[in-house]
Amino acid sequence: MSITNEYNPQPFLHIHARIKDVGGIPVARVLPTKQRRLIGAWCFLDHAGPTVFKGDADGMRVAPHPHTALQTFTWMLEGEILHRDSLGYEQVIRPGQVNLMTAGKGISHSEDTYGDNRHLHAVQLWIALPAAMKDMPPRFDHYPTLPKWSVGDITYQLLVGEYDTYKAPTLSFSSLVGLDITTHSNHALSLTLRPDFEYGIFIIEGDAIIGSQHSHRNELIYLGKGLTQVSLQLSANSHILLLGGEPLNESILMWWNFIGRTKEEITSAITEWNLGDSRFGKVINDEREPTLSPLMP
Repeated sequence: MSITNEYNPQPFLHIHARIKDVGGIPVARVLPTKQRRLIGAWCFLDHAGPTVFKGDADGMRVAPHPHTALQTFTWMLEGEILHRDSLGYEQVIRPGQVNLMTAGKGISHSEDTYGDNRHLHAVQLWIALPAAMKDMPPRFDHYPTLPKWSVGDITYQLLVGEYDTYKAPTLSFSSLVGLDITTHSNHALSLTLRPDFEYGIFIIEGDAIIGSQHSHRNELIYLGKGLTQVSLQLSANSHILLLGGEPLNESILMWWNFIGRTKEEITSAITEWNLGDSRFGKVINDEREPTLSPLMP
């Protein structure tokens, strides 16, 4: 699929999730869709859970698989996930933490539920690397502590970028922001926006009125760009995610777990991965058969 980020001039575009199976659990996917391919460099959003596993054999099991030219960004809300990759990292991610894997020229990893907690709730995002960085060496970063503050009964946590007087330590190669917002009671608030950014708001839990439009769980509301603020009404126990960034202004292709600029780039990645090329390495302490890539039409 070809992805461009000429922003949709219609603000407050509602995107409803498609349900997909990832590692044996259903997830709600809102990016990419035909309606919206990118928000800044954010190019993928899956909402997993909240799920409660019944038996010891149940859980999320994602076998070794590859990525190119992107960053995987895992935002953990409940439960624990074990990340293992071909660089040798083995890292448990817990609620309130971010795992950030920069694929660059190529990496492979696996993800599995971990520990005794039978709950799982997470948001998995991808960030497209700009052309100048798409073939960089792969790396992995873990962020156990991120800026967090409260105003009344509204709690904010900054996942990446800058907001108000806060700045997250999270590595990024383009101008981005990710802001997690929760409230326990009905609440009105106004969010300050940068007019050079395009933005979207994803409803993780609860309901919201954004502008004058009602929005519900697992909806992504695309705001466009050029705004300096947006007004919200949140219902009790609501949880939203504000995503934004400078438009990428690059045409990219996405196929399965790969991003490239040309079909030839992706075709080469598919071939090399399926043949076990050293480009992607081997995931540490994971003897499962790697998941083969489907062929690109």
